[in-house]
Amino acid sequence: MEYYNYIKALHLIFVVTWFAGLFYIPRLFVYQIEAFHKPLPDKDILGHQLKLMAKRLWYIITWPSAILATIFAIWLLILQPFWLQQPWMHVKLGFVLLLFIYQYQTHIYFKQLQNNVVKKTSNFMRLYNEGATFILFAVVFLVILKSAINWVFGVVGIVVLGLLLMLGFKLYKRIRDKNPNA
Repeated sequence: MEYYNYIKALHLIFVVTWFAGLFYIPRLFVYQIEAFHKPLPDKDILGHQLKLMAKRLWYIITWPSAILATIFAIWLLILQPFWLQQPWMHVKLGFVLLLFIYQYQTHIYFKQLQNNVVKKTSNFMRLYNEGATFILFAVVFLVILKSAINWVFGVVGIVVLGLLLMLGFKLYKRIRDKNPNA
């Protein structure tokens, strides 16, 4: 059991790098979509570079981090199976499932953009970018507070956070519309 904390540290490191990838990839999607609508040669030059950046981020950082974070999490649960009896852990694992669904959907968008298929707007991707943020808030509060009973308050907090992010997004959009270089 002396190596438990090492496994826990590795789990947390890969959770951080996984989220870093999930936070940044939709941002790259925003830039890819905006580059797609630019005139040539900007469209080709930017499109090629952004695809390469997205591919490296997705396959070298995000997916490996997701897999390693999961492996270390399973290892931790094998070493301390009593965590699976805790109600807050059930809720946390539900959010982790949502995170994998979010990653799968992100992978679909990634593949579309790699094939020059643009089905979403850059504004959609700016909002979509917040999905991982909501999940991160929920999981961190659950792990720190270890209370599944109070998760309702956490969900209310997440909704309030979402509303604040939406207001911030709308404000930023207004500023961008007035000053396209912002």
